[in-house]
Amino acid sequence: MSDVTVSAFVRQDLVPERPAPVKTTGWVGFLRTRLFNSPTNILITIASALLLWFILVPAIKFLLIDAVWGGKDRTACLAENAGHPVGACWPFIRAKFSQFIYGFYPEPERWRVNLTFVLAAILLLPLLIPRLPAKGINAGLFFLAFPAVAFFLLHGGGLEGFGVSWTAGFLSGFASSIAEAGSALSRAGASLGESTALAGSLLKLLGWLVAQLGVALHYLIAPLTWLRDQIQMSGRPVWIDLAVTAAIVSTLLFWLNGGTRAGWRPLTTSLATFAGLGIVIAMMGLDRGGLPVVDTRLWGGLLVTLVVSVTGIVASMPVGIALALGRRSTIPLIRIFSTAFIEFWRGVPLITVLFFATYMLPLFVPTGFNVDGLMRALIGIALFAGAYQAEVIRGGLQAIPRGQGEAASALGLSWWKTTGLIVMPQALRHVIPGLVNSFIALFKDTSLVSIVALFDLLGQLRASFSDPAWATPTTLFTGFAFTGLIYFSFCFGMSRYSLFVENRLNAHRRN
Repeated sequence: MSDVTVSAFVRQDLVPERPAPVKTTGWVGFLRTRLFNSPTNILITIASALLLWFILVPAIKFLLIDAVWGGKDRTACLAENAGHPVGACWPFIRAKFSQFIYGFYPEPERWRVNLTFVLAAILLLPLLIPRLPAKGINAGLFFLAFPAVAFFLLHGGGLEGFGVSWTAGFLSGFASSIAEAGSALSRAGASLGESTALAGSLLKLLGWLVAQLGVALHYLIAPLTWLRDQIQMSGRPVWIDLAVTAAIVSTLLFWLNGGTRAGWRPLTTSLATFAGLGIVIAMMGLDRGGLPVVDTRLWGGLLVTLVVSVTGIVASMPVGIALALGRRSTIPLIRIFSTAFIEFWRGVPLITVLFFATYMLPLFVPTGFNVDGLMRALIGIALFAGAYQAEVIRGGLQAIPRGQGEAASALGLSWWKTTGLIVMPQALRHVIPGLVNSFIALFKDTSLVSIVALFDLLGQLRASFSDPAWATPTTLFTGFAFTGLIYFSFCFGMSRYSLFVENRLNAHRRN
């Protein structure tokens, strides 16, 4: 056996105390790890705290502490009457609140605006909550039915016909415009001198051909115009036109969807939709003249801001999707047209678009066809925003790998199904921040409509400053603070909801 030396160590002294571990959780840990973890962060934290101190404290003092909360006129917001330095003059906001919301909308009819706001909230909230069912029906009601109901609620008026009458009137106007254009070309050719006799003859021939095209279109739509005349001569043109339109549209949908082989669902859905339209027409009395007409020149305040922004946002999305797909099309004509359209509308400022839509658009429409001033602004804003949305959506389309489309083609899906079910949903999910950024910018840019005599929220505020009954040193700042809070509430709400949607749709990308 070998001798094994067994060694043992026994400490004779106590182990010295070690410092406590650095706390990295809680409020103290947050300060240590996020705000004061380096000299640079310490300087930035101190500078930010000073900046907030010099901004928030005076703002809170102005809006709340030194503010005047009661009074009937400007005397309540004067320092010599208040006994202290006066901040915000909130009695001015209370006195002008209805003007900020409704503009010059007639007071007895303002229930129509309130009802429109309530309907919009009832239809929009279920769309924003992911877990609620029946999203398809709800989306159809909000994007298709609600705009028509809101128009007749806010503007008033009734119906003199329905689909057949509208289609016949549009086609007749189009044919008449072509015939007038041909006559104008013929007159221009006849006015040319002898030195340009050949050009004049060619122009007269071209004008005659165009005029004959208009005449041919008149003969082509003669059965439709005859049917419209017969409907208008009846005792109840709206209901007869609705029934005829429902029969024609439902039959076409039933036939295009394969008839009885595809089931009766398209037919029943179409008939149910027209039945719902009939109920709305009966409830609102549209066949009897409807509600009293309120001219759009009387609209103002938050009403105009919401109408312009919501219409621009909703209408710009299909325009942007169509232009984005057109710019990526393999057909040269569609691609060139989409590219030219996008570059043209992106190359001009929104003010120019509003001026063009307000003062020059009536020069390009057929004779006798009048476009409302607010409608002109809505058309211009929708096209302008659609051009910007197209580039945002095109960026999302370029982010989709080619293998997605190739796999869909291998499964036998058509281009429409591939785009609508596979490519476009992924593209829109990628560009949610860019889309919402455009929506927020459009919501704030609605203040530019005041340049074309449409008094939105900011324009109505500026108009209220001319009231001498509320002329105080702080009225101006109070009004802009109030409108700024409204704009911030809407924009911040859109921003936070977009983050929620982005996190929910991109859950598979989280680390």
